[in-house]
Amino acid sequence: MSRDPLDHGWWLVSRATGIVALLAISATVGLGLLLASREHRRPGLAAAATGLHEHLALVGLLGAAVHAVTLLGDPFLRPGLSGILVPFAIGYRPAWVAAGIAALVLGALLGLTFYARRRIGPRRWRSAHRAVVVVWVLAVGHALGAGTDAQTPWLRAVLLASAAPVLYAGVLRLARALDGRRPAAGRA
Repeated sequence: MSRDPLDHGWWLVSRATGIVALLAISATVGLGLLLASREHRRPGLAAAATGLHEHLALVGLLGAAVHAVTLLGDPFLRPGLSGILVPFAIGYRPAWVAAGIAALVLGALLGLTFYARRRIGPRRWRSAHRAVVVVWVLAVGHALGAGTDAQTPWLRAVLLASAAPVLYAGVLRLARALDGRRPAAGRA
């Protein structure tokens, strides 16, 4: 009984690109939160950090798209187009797969607003762009709920390591926002 080593090839490629996508999304969300907090801006670095933020977002979106598309070749899952495009259409952990589909669609839509920010206005763009954190939460949920390696120590370590900077930057951003709402000392 011989088995074709490529039987798992599609799954391995999908798994690897999913992990790369999650790392890139985590990095771009963390970097975006730091840029928004303005706590760590230094002259000359802001432009480089903004460029890196944009590139990481594109890597994350491309990785997520490849992650989904390569599942079409998986001979065990056999999701079909509806399984990778329509939330709850797949039988395998439907809610968690739906979270991944929603993350990809929402991430693509929010990512594209970057290129339309002049047309929609900076205020609307910033308001919409804040929802990118939801994309990250959905992607992490997808990895934990639908990922075949979700219970392994190595993937948990990857998720924890990628979540730490996002959580740190999020706390910084929240602290700055709350500090801006406090009345100045001596005012009633």
